Amino acid sequence: MISNELLKELGINEEDIEKEVSQIIGTTDEAAMAKLYDESIKDFEVDTILKGKILNIVGKDVIIDIGYKSEGVVPLSEFSSSDEVKIGTEIEVLLEAVEGESGLICLSKVKADRIRGWERIIATHKEGDLVRGRVIRKTKGGLVVDISVPVFLPASQVDIRKAEDIGMFVGKEIEALIIKIDEKKMNIIISRRKLLEIQREEMKKKLIGDIQDGDVRRGVVKNIADFGVFVDLGGIDGLLHITDMSWGRISHPSEMVAIDQPIDVKILKVEKEKEKIALGLKQLTENPWNNIDQKFPMDSKVKGKVVNILPYGAFVELEKGVEGLVHISEMSWTKRINHPQEMLAIGDTVEAMVLNINKKDQEISLGLKQLETNPWQLLVEKYPIGSKVHGRVRNLTSYGAFVEIEEGIEGLLHVSDISWTKKILHPNECLKKGDKIEATILSIDPDKKRISLGRKQLEPNPWITTFPEKYKVGTVLQSTVTKVKNFGGFVEVEPDLEAHLALTKTPSEQQKPALNPGDVVQVEVTQFDSLERKIVLKLLAVIESKAPAPAETAPVQPVAEQAPTAPAVETPAPEQPPAPPAQA
Repeated sequence: MISNELLKELGINEEDIEKEVSQIIGTTDEAAMAKLYDESIKDFEVDTILKGKILNIVGKDVIIDIGYKSEGVVPLSEFSSSDEVKIGTEIEVLLEAVEGESGLICLSKVKADRIRGWERIIATHKEGDLVRGRVIRKTKGGLVVDISVPVFLPASQVDIRKAEDIGMFVGKEIEALIIKIDEKKMNIIISRRKLLEIQREEMKKKLIGDIQDGDVRRGVVKNIADFGVFVDLGGIDGLLHITDMSWGRISHPSEMVAIDQPIDVKILKVEKEKEKIALGLKQLTENPWNNIDQKFPMDSKVKGKVVNILPYGAFVELEKGVEGLVHISEMSWTKRINHPQEMLAIGDTVEAMVLNINKKDQEISLGLKQLETNPWQLLVEKYPIGSKVHGRVRNLTSYGAFVEIEEGIEGLLHVSDISWTKKILHPNECLKKGDKIEATILSIDPDKKRISLGRKQLEPNPWITTFPEKYKVGTVLQSTVTKVKNFGGFVEVEPDLEAHLALTKTPSEQQKPALNPGDVVQVEVTQFDSLERKIVLKLLAVIESKAPAPAETAPVQPVAEQAPTAPAVETPAPEQPPAPPAQA
């Protein structure tokens, strides 16, 4: 459009133009001028596409001659390239408006191109046809594609899989299918996804028909999950499980592949009816376990890097794809290890010994302690049976006490080996943690790492040395009652030594005498067993009674006629208790 600004830019005076026009057409009246004007614009209706010729380029405007009394102007920005702007070139433009009597006109090349393009598209295409074009920009809901006219590609129709950023398609040539044409609104919607689905279905049918177990195919990584990778083989996705990616250890599939990365995979299994394909990547290389027993023979020393630590042990990588387990029990001969991380850390380089190889299950057992001398093998020489040792009570259990005799070496002092005479139900009756004690070595088993200790063995067994003579049958003693049961009682014949008192009924007695703890009694030995370490007594007389006061006396309870475990000989009690022997 020629405007006052353009005339100023060209340096032309409006009055000079009017004078020159008057000289050319001569003078005429206003009525004649109006008639000439109406005749000149009868073929130039608004919204009409006209042909024009490029006359000149002035600044950011292109001057166009459309056969009108004055030229029109098209902004230079409406031309897609400089090759289109050549003087003398014919183009089509849309007449948008005529600005009053001055005759200035508004033209648009873009709108003319759009209308012509729309006419061609409508004439040559229908819904379902394939079109090709360049993505020119991204909008809020999708992409705008130029197929000679701008058409809309919704974001949901860009790809089969949801794209993270559809802006990556801007500037690219794409193919798509027309899914909707709205002639009234001059609007076309296309779908690239629908085209890909049709192509993919055709490729899938061909792939399923051709593919076989054992084939090696090239695919493209389309998705990565924690458990594996989905690979597009061309029409159908196969699953590459994380366990089939590497002979070695990987924490996540992304350590080996990336989205859209092309990779070669081996077809492990095809289920054609279910359209499922299992893939393998590590199977393209030799299994390092095939000759494992030759590379790492039994009892050989190996080096490796700690790659994982669990509560029960540490995994050591010997080579790519080969790991061995050092169990927590194989880390030290003597140290008490609660967790492997007390000894090792991930990344440590360690030396170990091969203890066992399970080729079938791909397992190797390793040991660290086997590289050192087993101190348990030296204990037999260091601590002969019967030798005395000193140690500290580390732990107490219901069956005995664990005594540490040197760092990491413990022996068990069983509850039955604490005393020759005292009946001990739990070791805490005479020991506590931290006590320093002396004991005797009873036995050593290096293979099972067991040491048996005895405390009573520090002294001779009185049941063999002194008790047989001291408590022979018929010996009369004066003792104190310690416990009373319904079958009899127990008396203390000397410190830490109790004997069973069997109460018997005599023909002249209607009831057994009532006894109380603390009573001083005269008794006679009726049975002595050194092997069972048992002494059985019979009551001769109560010398001193500890019965409660009459007001507090409880009724006498009848007792059993015969103690269940007392094979004592029934002997009538004498009229008068004999004097106790001097030794009692």
